Amino acid sequence: MGKRTFKKCEHYIGKLKKEGRLIAAQPLVRQGIIISGSDGVWQETPLNETHEVQVGYYHILANDLKEAIALAKENPEFEYATTARIEVRPIKMGEEVPKFVYPKKV
Repeated sequence: MGKRTFKKCEHYIGKLKKEGRLIAAQPLVRQGIIISGSDGVWQETPLNETHEVQVGYYHILANDLKEAIALAKENPEFEYATTARIEVRPIKMGEEVPKFVYPKKV
């Protein structure tokens, strides 16, 4: 990532902070393990970097999915890499059964 793109990313993060929308943002190391299985029978598989790789995340506050999508479209990563993709997903706040509410603080 060039210096200019890095500055744009800093500006984007600063804007989200100033607006009170940013809870967390962090780049991810491109190494890791995928764990699967259960009941003591586990598989540990290295991440396969030849497939799509998550390089970071933003945990933001938005009023709805439409607003979150609009905020994601402002991310300068799209200028840096023509193949950049951002997955926008709401965080589950609770369960219908058994009426469990997840903690609000991260």
